[in-house]
Amino acid sequence: MAGNGVASIGECMLELSGQAGPNWRMGFAGDTFNTLWALHALSGDRPATYVSAFGDDPFSRDQIDFFAQNGIGIGASPIIPGARPGLYAITLTGAERSFTYWRGDAAARQLSSDAVALKKSLENQSLVYFSGITLAILDDAARKTLLAAVAKARAAGSLVAFDPNYRPRLWRRREDAQTAILDALAVTDIALPTFPDEQMLFGDAAPQKTAERLGKLVGEVVVKNGEEPALIAANGTLQPVPAVHVAAPVDTTGAGDSFNGAYLAARLHGHAPTEAVRRAHRVAAAVVQVRGALAPFETLRAAFED
Repeated sequence: MAGNGVASIGECMLELSGQAGPNWRMGFAGDTFNTLWALHALSGDRPATYVSAFGDDPFSRDQIDFFAQNGIGIGASPIIPGARPGLYAITLTGAERSFTYWRGDAAARQLSSDAVALKKSLENQSLVYFSGITLAILDDAARKTLLAAVAKARAAGSLVAFDPNYRPRLWRRREDAQTAILDALAVTDIALPTFPDEQMLFGDAAPQKTAERLGKLVGEVVVKNGEEPALIAANGTLQPVPAVHVAAPVDTTGAGDSFNGAYLAARLHGHAPTEAVRRAHRVAAAVVQVRGALAPFETLRAAFED
């Protein structure tokens, strides 16, 4: 029987942002961590666990301390001697961001190295979340171990949510990504794709095509599409929900991830999908008005409850 916690699986990296001359601001972020950050802020007293693998260097220790200071644990995630976290830098053109990565030997690539520890981290969770980036940083064997652990958690009663989050540079071949993402959708209850990603990966001509295709595989689908309406596919129907326009966004980093966290928090609160999308749109609109991937908890909560 699933418990009350929420868990997110993936890679949290060192983030360099806010460049001012030669100086940068360092923080911690990554797609699945950004989602957990919002989910944790908005889901009340539910225990939050970030499931990954970590190094034993000072940056890894600071990362784990940062999690703990904000009420997020790491479960049974392994600490890998000699390993270290990945790193990325955000550069902005207006509010639009681009990324430079250093992550080839990141500790998180070993998050499935201990199948017993992975299973333990996913026990007693009401919700388990992961993404296509989680899949992409793993080799084939590790990916199978991960999906087996997620399937076991689902069989024990956990709700499973997945964002395909396709990033071509992380995959050897497009076909590899297609296969892995379809395998993940087979153990998913809520899918949270982004239309441009799905168009690039599967050739969908319109958001409706994405919703219809995934709606045959997953019971609840929300197709994100930037400032265009999000499209819900559930119970055999399609329902668009308009986005919130932001006239002068500051930084779009983490907007989609925060949308996911807010949507899942709203669903755990018992809100219907349409209301959950409305709240998620408001949260994403608030996030693009702050710099970096992680908005303050109070900013997220104010937008969610507005």
